[in-house]
Amino acid sequence: MVDKKLFLHDLAVVAILKDEGRYLKEWLDYHLLAGVEHFYLYNNDSSDDYEKIVAPYVQAGLVTSTNIAGKLSLFPAYNDAIKRFKFFNRYMAFIDLDEFIFPKSKLGGGIVEVVDEILSRNPNAAGLSIHWQEFGSNGHEKADYSRGVLERFTRRARKDFYGRFTDSRGITHTLGNVHLKIVANPRLIKKSSVHYAIYFENFHAVDENCTPLIPNHYALPIVADKIAINHYRCKSKEEFEKKWRRGNATSYTINAELFPHFDNNDEFDDGILKYRVTRSENFSLESDGQRFGRVTKALIENLSGAEISLEAALTCRALSSYLREKFPNDAEYWKICEAKSLEAILKSLGKLTPAEAQIFIRELPNLLSLPYPAVKNLRDAALQIIPQLRHFARMKNDNLGYMELDYLHDLLRNFKE
Repeated sequence: MVDKKLFLHDLAVVAILKDEGRYLKEWLDYHLLAGVEHFYLYNNDSSDDYEKIVAPYVQAGLVTSTNIAGKLSLFPAYNDAIKRFKFFNRYMAFIDLDEFIFPKSKLGGGIVEVVDEILSRNPNAAGLSIHWQEFGSNGHEKADYSRGVLERFTRRARKDFYGRFTDSRGITHTLGNVHLKIVANPRLIKKSSVHYAIYFENFHAVDENCTPLIPNHYALPIVADKIAINHYRCKSKEEFEKKWRRGNATSYTINAELFPHFDNNDEFDDGILKYRVTRSENFSLESDGQRFGRVTKALIENLSGAEISLEAALTCRALSSYLREKFPNDAEYWKICEAKSLEAILKSLGKLTPAEAQIFIRELPNLLSLPYPAVKNLRDAALQIIPQLRHFARMKNDNLGYMELDYLHDLLRNFKE
């Protein structure tokens, strides 16, 4: 366990977008109300006024915006966010601009409250997989941009809707609410995909009933009573056609013939609108002063106390480095914290679980770049750990993991103090 006060943000959202400017403000404002504290947005060759719309949120410190070019950019975007920001956020969600996370089980509560309640029931649960609830067009042929998505589209497929359709190209599509998106502890993610993540050893995702799930883009049964992803894929027919002609950031392609199969309007559901009103009545954001005061105090307490876990020590190291760059006038103090963090990491290496060993090795290149005496000891410890992990990867037929370990082993052998 890691002291949650160490994280800059309780929950962040990672999303890649292309020409979604018309929908961006509503999506950002809703998720802020729902408890998201930061957004990592990857702009994939947008030609609209994205920069202008997102600028106030960037200036307010709510959005980190990154440009990413080319097709099939979603996987690189997600995994880049995990690599760069996993120690700054207690949870990270990976969703699209047509998806809204809707916590239902706690009246007026935030997303994190529901996630905490579910994951706390299983010590090996690293992420919550949330089912879609697909919303249709409400019979709208034309786009009405004078109103938001949540107001315009209030009819959805029945909760258990699931089917398959083979299009004219011979591609079979899985339809309905079986699809999943995740909110997870990013430090435990080995690799992220569109709808699921692969976690380090012995960790897994669960659904809202805390049932363990295998890595997959969908799961049965469909459960969406405590929390759901409201998915507004269709919108109006005009908007749907614009979207499929534009393309997206994954290999998945849609075309006009899919619209009637996505456009399900079986049930009226305005629950998310009522939720938004309830949350807006008591909405507040932590100020920068409050945030930095909180994390600074937590950092000092964690480094001054008893032995801490590897995950906590790595979080302290990342936070110390961040504060050193953020507040250069106090850089010498944060360097002391950075050095203490490395000592805490070393102490934690005596008894590692397989997952902790994987977390440590994954973070090792960042640690080796630091100018502290403890780095040599970390390198020596890693040389003892890597052979065990290579054997483990071979037993699991994890060729990519084995190759990564080979690279790190070469890096360590060529390491210079």
